[in-house]
Amino acid sequence: MEMTVQLTIDCSDPQRMVTFWAEALGYVPEPPPAGHTTWRAYWAAMGVPEAELPAGAGDIPESIIDPEGRGPRVWFQQVPEAKSAKNRWHFDLKVGGGRDVPLDVRAQRVDATVERLVTAGATVLRISNEPGTGLYAAALQDPEGNEFDVV
Repeated sequence: MEMTVQLTIDCSDPQRMVTFWAEALGYVPEPPPAGHTTWRAYWAAMGVPEAELPAGAGDIPESIIDPEGRGPRVWFQQVPEAKSAKNRWHFDLKVGGGRDVPLDVRAQRVDATVERLVTAGATVLRISNEPGTGLYAAALQDPEGNEFDVV
């Protein structure tokens, strides 16, 4: 049996999260299935009751996909409650190139990605640059407060 993986992230504003995480991951908003102008139209055709869909749900994509088909689909599911605690998991965006790359080059790559993601709506929590460790990384939050690292 074939298995695919979807990462579902609860959030209050799926469209904002689609925009941010598409930028962060190099993904694209997932278009609705063929023959449907929106995901909402697709869900209606599948028989999903209108009462189960929040206002605006599916009018624009609420999921993102890897344009090269390698990574998992990410769906941003609108929920009424706000985030209330630290994540139990998080993304590591590995942009530095690994320990075979000189630390100064890794730091430049991390800093460039952090700058791009702050412009897209992220908040920097801390930069890890302990002398002698060979590590340069940044801890950030997405627009809804979910933590992730750029390494």
